[in-house]
Amino acid sequence: MKIVSKHQLLVGTAILALATGAVYGCSDFLSSSATPQGALDATNLANRAGVEATLIGAYRPLDCTTSSGSWGCAASNWAFGSVGSGETYKGSTGSDQPPINDLEGYHWGSAKAEDYLNQKWSHVYEGVVRSNAALRLLKQVLTATPGEFSTAEANSIEGEALFLRAHYHFEAYRMWGNIPYYREDDTDFRKANGTSAEAITNLLADLDAAIGLLPVDPRNGEKGRATSWAAKAYKGRVQVYAGQFAAAVTTLSDVRLNGPYALEVSFDRVWTGFSDFTNGKETILAYQASANDGDPGGNNANQGERLNMPNGGHFGCCGFNQPTQNLVNGFRVDPVSGLPLSITSPTTWNTNDANFTSANLAPVDPRLDWTVGREGVPLKDWGLYTVSAYARDVANGGPYSPKKNVHEQSSGSELQNGGWSPTQQNDVNIHIFRFADALLLEAEAQAETGDLATATTLVNMVRLRAGQTAQGLGTSRANIAVPINDPSITWAVYRVGQYLTTFADLTYAREAIRTERRLELAMEGQRLFDLRRWGIAATTLNGYLTGVGGGREDTRRLCLASAEAFTARHQLYPIPNIQVELSKVGSENRLAQNPGW
Repeated sequence: MKIVSKHQLLVGTAILALATGAVYGCSDFLSSSATPQGALDATNLANRAGVEATLIGAYRPLDCTTSSGSWGCAASNWAFGSVGSGETYKGSTGSDQPPINDLEGYHWGSAKAEDYLNQKWSHVYEGVVRSNAALRLLKQVLTATPGEFSTAEANSIEGEALFLRAHYHFEAYRMWGNIPYYREDDTDFRKANGTSAEAITNLLADLDAAIGLLPVDPRNGEKGRATSWAAKAYKGRVQVYAGQFAAAVTTLSDVRLNGPYALEVSFDRVWTGFSDFTNGKETILAYQASANDGDPGGNNANQGERLNMPNGGHFGCCGFNQPTQNLVNGFRVDPVSGLPLSITSPTTWNTNDANFTSANLAPVDPRLDWTVGREGVPLKDWGLYTVSAYARDVANGGPYSPKKNVHEQSSGSELQNGGWSPTQQNDVNIHIFRFADALLLEAEAQAETGDLATATTLVNMVRLRAGQTAQGLGTSRANIAVPINDPSITWAVYRVGQYLTTFADLTYAREAIRTERRLELAMEGQRLFDLRRWGIAATTLNGYLTGVGGGREDTRRLCLASAEAFTARHQLYPIPNIQVELSKVGSENRLAQNPGW
């Protein structure tokens, strides 16, 4: 979240760090008998500044909070939702970040996979702890000093903390289903997990409370703060995940018709380093990366995504999260209708095993070249993408590179000094939930409740925007994005057709909506969670490995030859064993492991 100034965003985190870190600033701490100076505790923080700082600190775990060298904490869930779903390979080399190899191969019960799973568990519950700390501190201050905050201010602070608490628990729910749900008055952190249904009930209760407390506009005009509309959109998201489709239609149609959100006019404005496009009308919730804020290590930048840059060239490193051949083939379209080839030619859309270079002019959706770096196509405004310059190990990760999270050269969002590898670090916001996602969730709910006409309209809205612009020459900011039929485009033939009649039936509607989510949200960490909630993960991912649409990934990438079959136990990730052990009271495990693990 961006609160006006990226420097302002960091204030809370810095103050929270002082609470544990100030003691290390005194070289004579162990030898001096003087009263320690500068340490922060609940008493020191029990004032307006302390509450505000603690709340800002609760926003910070939206993405990785340290430079630990591991990326299970990434805001985008790329290691779990993308690599684990067949839309990306781990990439890089086989020996780099080996835990992701086991996530990619569905060996989720391995000790290496647990390393990343435990990072995710620890990180989301750090967010829960910080949210609850803000709620407790607010109550303490209001009791001791009733006039410290106006009623409106107090309500908004409480609402923001509840919204964040819901988000972090939702992240845990999507991963593990049966999770413990912590509130501000909990004192025993060895809490038993509840069921998935109980998690949904708790999430909706927190979001309803947040909706009632939050203002319609960001507090103090600071755009990154949660609002009642953000909480309402998030509620609709949870309702769709829970299969509460009629309720979701009510919630999400209200957001669409009466809320402040809209689609950006062109896709290039969604994932961008240009500050004038940041926090645009499509943003519901995003991690606000901050590259040039004075942090010498750039740790507030795109921490969780910085491995996911083209390897080599200007960026230097690291070539992870590479698009799969299956995903690239999924952007092919019917040359006449412009509809996805996976719908119009379901048995042959995935037959191409070759590098899809600029020499191949088979018609494609223009979102391909906003999502994927591929041979002979401009990489935003960095010049032409070439496999020789940017693909680290083609045998392991294929010839393509991620593109959405790459900053534009002319944006000025790259880290200027310091950091582990400043050319990889930027302040491109990481979208956690955006309006196109909400529209497609509503389309799904409308279809499931029988309104196929509205579902068709909503899908066509997303497709209409997709057809506005394509990757241009990128010799200046002015021609990074151009009309899809611009004569300067020689590397692709772009088509985006509309569904000209209402979806014929629910089966067709599901296929169209699910395909649209795949194309629109590609490489945004959503795919696995979608497949699981639709109940088609095993069919889709086993087909991905062994043959769907005429192509199989276990022969395209040899590293996938040893992948496990996706079975019932993969419906939920295993709870990290270390967390099960830490939950023990005597010999009893409070946390129960998920089935099959």
